[in-house]
Amino acid sequence: MALDGNIVDAAKAISLGLATGFGAIGPGAGVGYLMGKTVEAIARQPELRGEIMSVMFLGLALTEAIVFYALLMSFVAFFLI
Repeated sequence: MALDGNIVDAAKAISLGLATGFGAIGPGAGVGYLMGKTVEAIARQPELRGEIMSVMFLGLALTEAIVFYALLMSFVAFFLI
């Protein structure tokens, strides 16, 4: 049938969006938790604000990298499979 290729392309596009979305759920929750705990830590010891913020930014970068890995693997699956 002529629609077979279009259905496969549509399924691949949907799976790309779902995989990236599911890959972003965990890091999204992680970033929220990280920010909340940073605010608590600064509230308890304001004199350590600079050190706490630097560790927070490192954790933020590592957590957000997971989203990019999910997006990359979704693109790999979309274009190579």
